[in-house]
This record gives sequence, structure tokens and C-alpha cells, in this order.
Amino acid sequence: MEWKEAHNASHRKVRARIKHTFAAMKTWKIMRDCRLRGSGVAEPVAGIARLHNLTLVG
Repeated sequence: MEWKEAHNASHRKVRARIKHTFAAMKTWKIMRDCRLRGSGVAEPVAGIARLHNLTLVG
């Protein structure tokens, strides 16, 4: 099934990009501090996503 292979290939690319992004964010000091405090990374990630969306809107 050729369509499954194409779907899996695109899924792998997206997943790899997301994993690399999370790995890079874990090296940032603010993210490292949040993880060490135990509050998790949900709030900083949400903030980064908002900022990114604002830059897309212009």
C-alpha cells in the first residue's frame, strides 16, 4: 500500500522535527529551570507557541 508508506514518511518527518525542537528547548535555561522546579514545561511551551503565532499573524 503505497499511500501508507507516504503517510508514514510524512509522519516520521513531522515527529522528528518536533522531537528535535523539544530537545533544543530543553537546553534553554528557562526551560531547564522549569523542569527542575517541577512545574513542567507546559506553561513556557504555551507561551512560546503564543509568541510564534503572533509573529505569524504579523
